[in-house]
Amino acid sequence: MSTNLVSPISEERIGEFQSLIDIVARLRGPGGCPWDAEQTHESLKRNLLEECYETLEAIDDGEPAELADELGDILVQVAFHADIARAAGEFDIADVLAAINRKLIRRHPHVFGDGSASGSPGTINARQVERNWEQLKAEERRQAGKPEPSAMDSVPAALPALSAAQLIQDRAARFGFDWDDAGGVLDKLVEEIGEFRDATTEAERLDEFGDVLFALVNVARWSGIQAEDALRQANAKFRNRYRLMERLASERGQDFATLPLDEKEALWQEAKGM
Repeated sequence: MSTNLVSPISEERIGEFQSLIDIVARLRGPGGCPWDAEQTHESLKRNLLEECYETLEAIDDGEPAELADELGDILVQVAFHADIARAAGEFDIADVLAAINRKLIRRHPHVFGDGSASGSPGTINARQVERNWEQLKAEERRQAGKPEPSAMDSVPAALPALSAAQLIQDRAARFGFDWDDAGGVLDKLVEEIGEFRDATTEAERLDEFGDVLFALVNVARWSGIQAEDALRQANAKFRNRYRLMERLASERGQDFATLPLDEKEALWQEAKGM
């Protein structure tokens, strides 16, 4: 069955951001899509999270076309939330864009200002930019009459635990609470593994295992590795190799689930080499 679709947007405007806003308004407006019209900020939270993770997967896959597609899906989420707020009389997409544009300009004085916050434009390094960013955020809160923030306040509560651990450590290090060298980080990991080994109760094992993970994330941070990315890639590698083991067994008329462990290990080694 074929369906003739009539685009509400001319081909000349199909690549414009405003066209996305117009399409979403049409979908959520009278005569539009019933599902789109009933969505709320709360109902779309899961969709936004899923689209972010799919974008990360596209980055890991290294496929530009796939990444472009997933970034478009994130823009749809932005457009939906802006239209929901517009309908409620709260804000619209122009307010969203104005706020972020002002923030980007305000927090980059070394690019858009006279450079007085950190030296002449072009001479500032990335670490100085991070410190200035935090100082500017703190100053904005003071001017708004908000309480003095903790360095931990900017760590979103909904972050996955591994990402949160690395961001917490980044924030602490930015304010000088860090090891002097990587050797201390590795020694701490060994110490935490020892404490986990010596734990005797379930509560102690849970607590000490958390400390092991936290210390391991710090090793990643000192190594310039994003722990979340590394584990996600390791998960994908294991999944792919496991599927290959199953396929190899099936091609040989074997029931993978009932194979002895040594034969599964042999398949694993074979899969690793493929």
